[in-house]
Amino acid sequence: MKKILSKESLADQAFKSIKDSIIAGKLEPKEELPEEKLAIDLGISRTPIREALKKLAAEGLIQLNKAKPATVATFSIDDALHYMEIRRLLEIYNINKNADKVTEKILYDLQINLEEQLKSINRNDFHSFIDLDREFHLILASIGDNLKLGELIHDSNARVNRAFLILSNTLQMSAEKAHLEHTKIVKALQNHQKDLAKQLMTSHLDNVEKRFLSYFTQGEIK
Repeated sequence: MKKILSKESLADQAFKSIKDSIIAGKLEPKEELPEEKLAIDLGISRTPIREALKKLAAEGLIQLNKAKPATVATFSIDDALHYMEIRRLLEIYNINKNADKVTEKILYDLQINLEEQLKSINRNDFHSFIDLDREFHLILASIGDNLKLGELIHDSNARVNRAFLILSNTLQMSAEKAHLEHTKIVKALQNHQKDLAKQLMTSHLDNVEKRFLSYFTQGEIK
């Protein structure tokens, strides 16, 4: 892992460095991540390491353990598919229940997110696209007043995040299709077309699963 520089917060730099190592396979599933060793490797104190580990856990990349070091999260196709099923149930329900509560602020945030998605695609930065894709769905999760529903959507997204990050270098066509699907969902919300938005979200999540499975049949994940 690269030594930490001083331009952005130490915790953010540690987060990015550890995340990159996980995605690149330099840190294996179930491998322990002792704070002291990470601090030495990165040349910083343990405090920003702890902050970075919390953020990595929120993204589903590591598992925090009581009285033991954190470990790199494990991954299986079955786990990913199960969480995708949960995502489908929760996110379609959320659109059906809360589409009429979408504010101008939410629409603005979604539009900015779409613009950033396109920028990441144009510069072939699919790590960033995956993060923006996840953020898009979390913005939609915030439209209702049921905070627990939002938390469940956040958790189910985090659980499959590792799989998509591993696949990120192969996602160019998928990213372009996903961006188009996202754009159609936002347009339907802007036009107060709840049934269409629900239909488009259903189609989008079905397509996400199909694209995901295609990489396994191609042997992209070992």
